[in-house]
Amino acid sequence: MDTESIAAVAIGDVALIVVASRLLGGLARRLGQPVVIGQIVAGIALGPTLLGRLPGDLTDRLFPPDVLPYLTVLSQVAIVLFMFVVGYEMDPRQLRRGGRASATVALCAFLVPAGLGAGLAGGFPGLFAAVRPDDAAGRSFVLFMAVALSVTALPVLAAIVRERGLAGTPAGSVATAAAGLMDVVAWLVLAVALVGTGHATRLAWPMTLLLSAVFVAALFLVVRPLLARWLERSGTLRANQRTLALALALGSGWATAELGLHAVFGGLLAGIAMPRRDGVPDADVLRPMEESAGLLLPLFFVTTGLSFNIGSVDGDGGALLALVLAVAVLGKVLPAYGAARISGMDRHASTLVAALVNTRGLTELIVLNVALDAGIIGRELFTILVLMALVTTFLTGPLISLVERSHRRAVPPEMDTLDGRTPSLRDSHKQSEFHGREG
Repeated sequence: MDTESIAAVAIGDVALIVVASRLLGGLARRLGQPVVIGQIVAGIALGPTLLGRLPGDLTDRLFPPDVLPYLTVLSQVAIVLFMFVVGYEMDPRQLRRGGRASATVALCAFLVPAGLGAGLAGGFPGLFAAVRPDDAAGRSFVLFMAVALSVTALPVLAAIVRERGLAGTPAGSVATAAAGLMDVVAWLVLAVALVGTGHATRLAWPMTLLLSAVFVAALFLVVRPLLARWLERSGTLRANQRTLALALALGSGWATAELGLHAVFGGLLAGIAMPRRDGVPDADVLRPMEESAGLLLPLFFVTTGLSFNIGSVDGDGGALLALVLAVAVLGKVLPAYGAARISGMDRHASTLVAALVNTRGLTELIVLNVALDAGIIGRELFTILVLMALVTTFLTGPLISLVERSHRRAVPPEMDTLDGRTPSLRDSHKQSEFHGREG
């Protein structure tokens, strides 16, 4: 295909992807699911799992090999911008708001599934022989499995908390803060897992670690103070700030990619390093970055869907999926519930926290794509873990609804604290006592 033909097909593909994602995202919202679930399903539907099975080989016709690299580049830009937004919205005050409870939940809900994931990969490499025959017990693969089973999707969790009216409640605050802490640790572990893999072939791993440390130090000790000083100038235009944020995100993404890690780390670091006004993200910077990422994210879901093929999962793969699902769900829910109870939260709030931190969503998909690009996992294991991410995220909404219905049955209607009704003296006392201990 010549350049003009590639451009025409790519433009048509973008239009198709945006429309399909919009339609299925709206349907997901009507079904009480996060919009991102519908967008992920749209991406999978356009791939070999559904569209590729129809007569005429429609997936290859719509997304020919010559066009895929261009769509992949756009999807990577979307992820870098998305990770910038995640980093920019990280509020240390929010991470501290849950106090001891959020730290305890984060510790237990990360270490237990991470230990189980690493134990499965390192102690029982035969489990992955069918989907990862080479180096199934290697360092990078073991660390990756630890991350894959312990991730919590902070952006999706935060959206669910807002949509379900849990913002500002003990359960919502603790779950959000714990998810933020777990995400920070997960990205650090994944960065270590990538050292020495396909992304780092240009540099020896000690040099990769050294240069990465130098880059992070320069970003926070040199670049951030200079940006803060420049943004404080009275003549600084809002448009210039947006341009600066975009350049910082993409430049940082390029730097981490060149260092042998992945561009997503650069986007996250840029968002954390971006100066805030009085400790609060600037809406004039955050909004356009968020909207730009949101417009392009469906492209990422389609490139994910093109690597996802449920038909590749055979009997052994199905058994591995069942095992991974059990470890992922139980390894998250039980430790999170126990940690919340130990921290003084009541059963209702503890159950909500456990259900919320089990959601994996977009963050898991980014982790999986990074590992697939680095050659840590193959397409069959990628498909299995994408299914795990979809199931755990899909379960979050129904689990919360089930918890809320059980709570309504247990508490008399006139005493109910839900949906804006007057809280009971008993629940008010519990919340006051909880906040008192955490303060």
